[in-house]
Amino acid sequence: MTTTNTVLKECALNEPCSYIAGNSQTIHYKVIQNSTKEQCEALILRGWRRFGQMYFRPVCSNCTACESLKIDVENYVFSKSERRILRKNSHLTTYVRHPSMSGEHLELFYRYHAYKHRTRDWDSPKIDPKNYRASFVSGHGDFGYEVLYFEEDKLIAVDLIDVLDEGISSLYCYYDPHYSHLSLGKYTLLEQIALAKRLGLRWIYLGYYVQGCQSLEYKASYTPLLELQGRPEEKETPIWSPLS
Repeated sequence: MTTTNTVLKECALNEPCSYIAGNSQTIHYKVIQNSTKEQCEALILRGWRRFGQMYFRPVCSNCTACESLKIDVENYVFSKSERRILRKNSHLTTYVRHPSMSGEHLELFYRYHAYKHRTRDWDSPKIDPKNYRASFVSGHGDFGYEVLYFEEDKLIAVDLIDVLDEGISSLYCYYDPHYSHLSLGKYTLLEQIALAKRLGLRWIYLGYYVQGCQSLEYKASYTPLLELQGRPEEKETPIWSPLS
């Protein structure tokens, strides 16, 4: 009989770096079946990320470029330009529910990644329902959600989040590039901050920031921010300090 937090597999793999061209990376993986909210947050607080049932974090011996960041929601003040983005998207209809998969999801996922392939040289998009389900639908327990954004009856953005006891973990967002005038990437993160404020949560767990990586550098602009010190193990207390 499977227990609540069974670790099915744990390993460290050496791979080409996802963020810095020409580098290699060592990633520690755990596959956890039926993870609890408490277990998920304990790992997120120690620099792990979740995709489906898989948790991972970089443990490269000669590089510390990946910095785990979290936004201080309690002290976050929306700027004039951010309030303008929120108003610009006030006509969108939003649904929050546990993650799912449909043809609309997969088509939007493809369009987003095809756009990133053209503009950021991301890997060519692959539409695989099995992989999508494994990465974004499974493993959500009672804490994982998707936020769906519609303009009239058209799905234009999907934002995947974990709502934990102390904060929201920002997992992944993809959107229709034909709606770039709505600044959907920024808007969905601002909506996460607004949701955390309404729920009385302290943090938005942003995942990794890597200086020089265009796809991740945007995170440094959402201040005030804290960064995780070192790579604490599960029995160690994580220390977060203001980002210098």
